[in-house]
Amino acid sequence: MLTKRLIAMVCGTAACALALGNFMQSGAPLRAPAGQQDPKPVAIQAIELTSAAPNTAPRRPALPVLAEPAAPAQAVTDTCGVTAVAVPAPLASAKTILSAPCHPHARTSVHHSGMMFTATTDAAGVLSVTIPALSQQAVFIFELPDGRGAVARTKVEGLDEVDRVALQWTGDAGFEIHALEGSASYGQPGHVWSGGGAGAASQVSRFGDAAQPMARMAEIYTFDRAAATDLGVALSVEAEVTALNCGRDVAAQALELRAAAPLRSRDLTLAMPDCAAVGDFLVLNNLVQDLTIAAR
Repeated sequence: MLTKRLIAMVCGTAACALALGNFMQSGAPLRAPAGQQDPKPVAIQAIELTSAAPNTAPRRPALPVLAEPAAPAQAVTDTCGVTAVAVPAPLASAKTILSAPCHPHARTSVHHSGMMFTATTDAAGVLSVTIPALSQQAVFIFELPDGRGAVARTKVEGLDEVDRVALQWTGDAGFEIHALEGSASYGQPGHVWSGGGAGAASQVSRFGDAAQPMARMAEIYTFDRAAATDLGVALSVEAEVTALNCGRDVAAQALELRAAAPLRSRDLTLAMPDCAAVGDFLVLNNLVQDLTIAAR
């Protein structure tokens, strides 16, 4: 990657907002019209009892009523139930497990706090993934192709001790998050990205099954402030020009979580160069506002 050309670009972005609404319904009992009174009881007099002429024909004995035999009780079990669980994991993350026995090798959409990525269950219909949390009361939604799904919840500790940036996109957009700790350069210790590299306090994780058609992909950068007393980190987002994205627009969304600040999002639409630039990288140094992170 060091031998490839880098093209610096500044991209305008727009913040997204979501709104939630609550609805209430109420009812009142029906009442009789005002002024209406109950009718007075009617007196019944001169009652005369009448009877039909006696029937002298012999009466036949009544036939016995045969009851239908009771069907044996059968236990009903749902062998295709879909369940999900989530438990806290280190570095303000959550380990999630989806169990869908009747959905082996199934495309699965995973949702969490505005982030979404595409995954695939294994041969037993199980999906196990540890996800860096974007909220303390973390909720994870799993959706299967037939509309079935499950929800898992857990409380995440230590979220205020990390800084986190997530980048998500669809298809072959070629995006990557790169972190340079201190004075590190590309390829040196302290250069951290999803393809390799180790850092003292940084971590980049990639989510999504790129083998799925038009898969939703995500990368999440985490800076652990407890692991460093004074360490600056410069973040950048790169987009590789490939034969699949050259000459067209690609879109991405960044989600940024800082200490006690609320989660915020920024959108990006990027016009990729023509296919003569395949193999080059576009370096986006200002996709997320204030990308230089320092331990507090």
